[in-house]
Amino acid sequence: MSATTTNDLPLQPSLALRIGLWTAQVLVFVLFTFSGVMKTFTPIQELAQMMPWAGEYSVPFVRTIGLIDLAGGLGILLPSLTRIMPRLTVLAALGCSTLQVFAFVFHISRGEGAVTPLNIVLLALSLFVLWGRNGKAPIAPRG
Repeated sequence: MSATTTNDLPLQPSLALRIGLWTAQVLVFVLFTFSGVMKTFTPIQELAQMMPWAGEYSVPFVRTIGLIDLAGGLGILLPSLTRIMPRLTVLAALGCSTLQVFAFVFHISRGEGAVTPLNIVLLALSLFVLWGRNGKAPIAPRG
């Protein structure tokens, strides 16, 4: 008997793990998608009142960050939900994790430490999804 099977049947991830992963995916989806929509469609002057850095960088840069946020938010949930290419969720989780590391460093370098707790929470959630969907509770592709 191997560590991954019992009587030749694959071990099922616990219900708590599956609920936790879906919850994390929905939270990351909501936060990244909301942020992406704001950065992509809000006029820069209005966005700069909420996020001062947005008024200090080029419009294409801010809009690109918004599109990256949107892609991460959609990628963390939709492939798993539809079971169409669910491995994309793992790649999205990796991308979201990487983005949060860069966002954390960016905000610290600007003296904006007050906004970094959200980056840490999003990093933790993204890493949890990465860990869980990569091995512990992967989503099977539609068959």
